[in-house]
Amino acid sequence: MALRSDWSQRTCAMARGLDILGDPWSMLVLREVFFGNGRFDAMKNRLMVADSVLTKRLAGLVDAGLLERKPYDDGGRTRQEYVLTDKGEDALPVLNAVVIWAEKHLPAPSDQAHMFVIHSTCGQRTSSADSCTACGERLTADNTSWHSLARTPEPVRLATAAPHDSASQNSASQNGPAA
Repeated sequence: MALRSDWSQRTCAMARGLDILGDPWSMLVLREVFFGNGRFDAMKNRLMVADSVLTKRLAGLVDAGLLERKPYDDGGRTRQEYVLTDKGEDALPVLNAVVIWAEKHLPAPSDQAHMFVIHSTCGQRTSSADSCTACGERLTADNTSWHSLARTPEPVRLATAAPHDSASQNSASQNGPAA
């Protein structure tokens, strides 16, 4: 999944992390899965991305262990959706940091083009990627919402890692609109 070369064996931890998380499409795919939008067609429509690009990024994130495929029945046949793993859920502070940095330093092209990190437990917006600046609690996918004004009028609770019990097929798609 490297941008230009394989950085997975570098001695620098940042280089190894960027080998997986340094691609913009991969980060946007993770954003969609955190929003509960893990089905291929819904991601494709939301991201406005070519099938080949999305397929490659999804395969790379699965190979890297950040996502896994889970079957679902679309009414006619069994298909696959992508859900977070524990490793994928651990990437949340990185995505939060990008959102917070962009809101602080980059102009939004419209009033609707804002996204905020909300600590669901206390309901406050935070300016820290890993802990709530209002109450100090550590941010996790289970206690964090994102509020994308272009997406929904209210904050959306984030999807969490897929249950390890195969009998539990709780779909992450319940955590926000598909497209």
